[in-house]
Amino acid sequence: MTAALDLFASAGLWAAMLRIATPLIFGTLGALLCERSGVLNLGIEGIMTFGAMVGWLTVYHGGDLWLGLLAAALAGAAFGLLHALLTVPLGVSQHVAGLGITLFASSLAYFIFRLAIPVSGSPPTIVPFQVLQIPLLSNFPFLGEALFHQTAPTYVAILLALLLGYLLGATPLGLAIRIVGENPHAAEAQGLDPIAIRVGAIAFGSALMGLGGAFLTLSAFNSFFPTMVQGRGWVCIALVVFASWRPTRALLGALLFALFDAYQLRLQHIVGKAVPYQLFLMLPYVMSIVALLVMARRARVPQALMQPFRRGER
Repeated sequence: MTAALDLFASAGLWAAMLRIATPLIFGTLGALLCERSGVLNLGIEGIMTFGAMVGWLTVYHGGDLWLGLLAAALAGAAFGLLHALLTVPLGVSQHVAGLGITLFASSLAYFIFRLAIPVSGSPPTIVPFQVLQIPLLSNFPFLGEALFHQTAPTYVAILLALLLGYLLGATPLGLAIRIVGENPHAAEAQGLDPIAIRVGAIAFGSALMGLGGAFLTLSAFNSFFPTMVQGRGWVCIALVVFASWRPTRALLGALLFALFDAYQLRLQHIVGKAVPYQLFLMLPYVMSIVALLVMARRARVPQALMQPFRRGER
């Protein structure tokens, strides 16, 4: 018991928490932005997978790591525009369109990857982002190792969470997005274009999802395999509800889930084979479900979420 509690005093645990949380932060922010505009994007799992493949393939063929992130964001935005076309002007079921995009994007990612990289004994690799050494801060006892031994995309994700919180809460554009997500007809009466706002929010949100996938291949790992997202997209959808559709809470939710995940990995080494490892793998999901049940009672859903907008209708 003492050894299990001592894990929380390990700087490595908190450093791992930030690494594990980074793709969740990107994905959750992307899903949150889509939903605040009134559109549920269940294509996130496939978009993250496709973003992971495009980012890795860009770097593998000689592109810069930052160019790989940009390519992944553009790929995510492209699928976001497809989802927006189906759900906003055409009014297709958001559930069906999102699941279709997940299946399409995931399959297309594997197809393109196999066209570009023939089957081999071991997957090819790239040189990923390296840990940044921030002067003074990285050398600070405990906090330096825990918080300031990360790659650049991790700091970008945290900064984006803060910026998105400011955008939605304190800017005219953020107000327009929130109004469209609550009452698009009232937004139209104020001279706004709900269709354009929703399409833009979905495209940018999907770009963030692509970045979340690219982090896995360009920073967390150095190669691509089709199942590497491993359900993170669905976790992001749940974290949006946990966060009550607020970016700063989404950041905290992603960190909390990542802490559970990092903790169970280390707990397995302490307990050994006395307990089946599958129970430890369940731990972050069980704890997240409990936290979600507690927070969901007070969550306020955007009123127009999953409701198609048609001009002239009330």
